Amino acid sequence: MGKKVLVVGAGLGGLTTALRLAVKGYSVEILEKNAKAGGRLNQIKKDGFTFDTGPSFFSMSYEFKQFADECGIEIPFKFVELDPLYTVNFSGNPKTYYLHKDLDKLAAQFAAEEPDFKEKMARYLKKSGALYNDTVQLVIKSNFDSILGYLLTLARVNPAHIPQLFQTFWQHVHNHFDSKEAQQIVSLVAFFLGRTPFDTSAIYSLLSHIEFKHDGYYNVEGGMYKIVEGLVGELQKAGVTFRYNTEIAKVEDDGRKVTAVIDKEGNRYTADAILINADAAVFRGRILNRPAFSEEKMRKMDWTMGYLTFYIGVKTKLPQVNHHNYYLGNNYEEYAHKVMQEPGTLEKPYYYVNVVSKHNAECAPDGCESLFFVCPVPNLLFKQDWSDRDKIVDSIIEDFGARIGQDIRPDIVSRTIYTPAEWEKHFNLYMGSGLGLSHKIRQIGAFRPANKDEKLKNLFYVGASTIPGAGLPMAVISSKLAFERVDDFLKK
Repeated sequence: MGKKVLVVGAGLGGLTTALRLAVKGYSVEILEKNAKAGGRLNQIKKDGFTFDTGPSFFSMSYEFKQFADECGIEIPFKFVELDPLYTVNFSGNPKTYYLHKDLDKLAAQFAAEEPDFKEKMARYLKKSGALYNDTVQLVIKSNFDSILGYLLTLARVNPAHIPQLFQTFWQHVHNHFDSKEAQQIVSLVAFFLGRTPFDTSAIYSLLSHIEFKHDGYYNVEGGMYKIVEGLVGELQKAGVTFRYNTEIAKVEDDGRKVTAVIDKEGNRYTADAILINADAAVFRGRILNRPAFSEEKMRKMDWTMGYLTFYIGVKTKLPQVNHHNYYLGNNYEEYAHKVMQEPGTLEKPYYYVNVVSKHNAECAPDGCESLFFVCPVPNLLFKQDWSDRDKIVDSIIEDFGARIGQDIRPDIVSRTIYTPAEWEKHFNLYMGSGLGLSHKIRQIGAFRPANKDEKLKNLFYVGASTIPGAGLPMAVISSKLAFERVDDFLKK
């Protein structure tokens, strides 16, 4: 075998980079804190039910196809496109909106609220598509060696997009649509980045192009964890070894390179290069003790929201509920503005429900459903006490029953709750922030923690808090950028 690479963390970024390295001929070993791979892309099996713990669908399937092609494999999991993409319901309104990629079907949903929706959406998506096409290769899929180089690259982007640099996602959407229903539904995608439309840059309206025009969303047959199981299988075939229940606590170096990483039991591991799939900012701060990432400075960084997730098994079927569903209150704007600062707004939350058993019958016993709820909440910087977790969950379940016309409370046979405290504990997420560092302008591109270390030449990073950012497709892109860094270093 060739030179050795240690991958610390078996999230999607770590797994995909490890496979890229292995097929290139490097000897690869993966060290993982938990008892199984996946990171946030994980699974709970309980009481006969199977739940996806984090991501419940994915987009940009072409990134997975390109990854598989570059590794010389078939995509190691099966998936099908969703139609509709998801549904949306507003509190107090019996209407359910079905979000289709087909523009005529989509426009029909808004005939009463926005009669000229089709024309407005076409203009909005044209602009979103142009932004995507003008930036994806130049900015999103590029490594940057300096902030100056990054700024010079941005200068090459079509100047027509400059106004969006100075707008929020909400302002941009508000300029295109008049009805609150259209504005709120089109801006929902900003929540996927772990913040709200009111504090996310309008440049991320390119996600709408991916969502409605370019690729859509996909269900993974058997649940999202099949992605991890498929990748682990390919890694094992490629000779990659795994060490689970191994949490790295210390790094030894000679001032220029890492000489060893040491786990909590005192075991030492050495390699020619080390790739970190833990949070790139947190690792620099808590393991490397870098002053620029001290606890004081990290608290001042802009982090994504926390997530209150709960996993409910019910002994009944819910034929009236779609696979992916968003339930909005009457206080969308107030909730979005205050969710990070004032936990009291949780009384009327925005939440999402995934019925994983809808298209994956094996994920629930016969006659049952597996439900996955997600509610954006303050991270631990703003709310440390989660003793009210059950009260909040009970209120959401009650509201859900009222929305669907079926009280599920008597049929609950399995219940598991993760607050930001659990997300921090299980996956080392800083203050329970669900997606790491936010995507504010001064925290994207070269302003984000780099995927190569500032001091140690053989230390690299992959994942949500480095480039290009959060999300499953971004993790796959991040793996290619990290692979290029590691490969270039090892070939010297």
